[in-house]
Amino acid sequence: MRDMLFLAQTSEAASPADRQVITDLLDTLHAHLDDCVGMAANMIGVRKRIIAVRMGPVCVPMVNPEIVASASPYEAEEGCLSLSGVRRCKRFQEITVRYLDERFMPRRQTYSGWIAQIIQHEIDHCNGVII
Repeated sequence: MRDMLFLAQTSEAASPADRQVITDLLDTLHAHLDDCVGMAANMIGVRKRIIAVRMGPVCVPMVNPEIVASASPYEAEEGCLSLSGVRRCKRFQEITVRYLDERFMPRRQTYSGWIAQIIQHEIDHCNGVII
């Protein structure tokens, strides 16, 4: 998806009825592993709060993710499959995220470094923030 008007819209909360979106998002991320480390549902044309993040050899889906704590801000440069070029943005070295897993079970996890940066980028997509 490259439509800036669509990408700038806030995504809606996902429910168990959106299980197929999780599958489609993971399939799309797997198809782009050479040039992509994370993806949000709006990038495949679905305005739901679902992201998928590559964590080493595993792609982890997160449903309705929310950053509940953050620490150590820094400036980063990021690219995006939906945009051309690289842009500057503010990120946090460490974040704690509350989300539902693919079985819609509640999770809360702290992430740091590169994984934290990817998650922040994808949650921005859910919030209609275009870097």
